[in-house]
Amino acid sequence: MHALGMRRTIAGVAIAAVLTGCATVTTSTKGDPFESYNRTMFTINDKVDQYALKPVAKGYVWAVPEPVRNSVTNFFSNIGDVYIAANNLLQLKIADGVSDIMRVAINTVFGVGGLFDVATVAKLPKHAGDFGLTMGHYGVPAGPFLVLPLLGPSTVRDTVGLVPDYFGNPLSYVSPDSVSWTLYGVNLVNTRANLLGATDVLADAALDKYSFVRNAYLQRRQYLISGDTGTAPDYGEAPLPNYGDEGTEAATPAGASATAVPPATALGAQAAKPASGAAALPNPANSGTVPGNQYVPPRVPPGFPSFRLR
Repeated sequence: MHALGMRRTIAGVAIAAVLTGCATVTTSTKGDPFESYNRTMFTINDKVDQYALKPVAKGYVWAVPEPVRNSVTNFFSNIGDVYIAANNLLQLKIADGVSDIMRVAINTVFGVGGLFDVATVAKLPKHAGDFGLTMGHYGVPAGPFLVLPLLGPSTVRDTVGLVPDYFGNPLSYVSPDSVSWTLYGVNLVNTRANLLGATDVLADAALDKYSFVRNAYLQRRQYLISGDTGTAPDYGEAPLPNYGDEGTEAATPAGASATAVPPATALGAQAAKPASGAAALPNPANSGTVPGNQYVPPRVPPGFPSFRLR
C-alpha cells in the first residue's frame, strides 16, 4: 500500500508539472509548434539532471582518476565508431567510412580494446554520425524541434533515427541484460561528467536555457549535414549577446551586430575559436572525445544475434 501511494503521489506531481508547463506558453514561437510541451519536458529533464544525474557525475569525477575516465570515454567512443562508420558509408562518404573502420581496428588492437585512442595519434580524425544525419543527408526534413524525456533535444527526424541507431549499436547485442544496463549506466554517467563544465557555463550565461539549447542543437545538426552552407530555422529572436572578457566591456561599433560564434562541427570536436573580444568557454575534462547519441536500451528482440560477456 505504501509503494502504491508513493507511485500515485509521483504520478500526481508529474501530471501537475505537465499541466503547469503547458500553461506557461500560450502562443508557440514560429517554427516551434511543440514549444509548450518542449519547455515542460525541458524543465523536467533539467530537474532530473540537477537532483540526480549531475550529483552522481560529480561524485564519479571525485572518485575516479582522470586517466581511468579517459579510458572509459575512449572505450565507448570506439564502440560508437562502428555505427558512425556504417552511417558514413550509407551516405557514400567512403573516405570517412574507411577512416572510421580503421579507427576501430587500430584502437581495438593497439589501444587495448579501445581504452586508448591510438587512432587520433595516427592522424585518423573522429567523425560524428547517426541515422538522423544520414536521413538529413538524403533530404529528409528535420521536422519540428522535440525534447525527449531524459534523452533531451531532438527533432522528429532524429527521434525516428534513434531506432536504427539502437540496432546499429554493438552494445545492443550484449547479454545478459544486467551487463547491458551496467554499460549503459557507466556510459551515461561518464558522458555527463565530461559535460560538467559546459553545463555550468550554460547555467550562468543563458537567459533562456531552452531557447539557447534549441538553437545550438539545430545549428549543430544542420552544420553536420551541410556544413556552413546550411541555415537553421529562423525563430525571429534577437541574436545572442557578445560577452566580453570578465571585467571589461565588449567593444562593438555603433550599428554593428554582435559577432556570432559558429557552431561546433561535432560534440567531440575541438571547440571553435571564439570571436575577437569574446570569452572562451572552458574545456571540460575529456570533452575532446565525448561520444554522442549512444542510447543503449538493454533488451534485444528475440532472433537477433548476441554475444555473452563472461
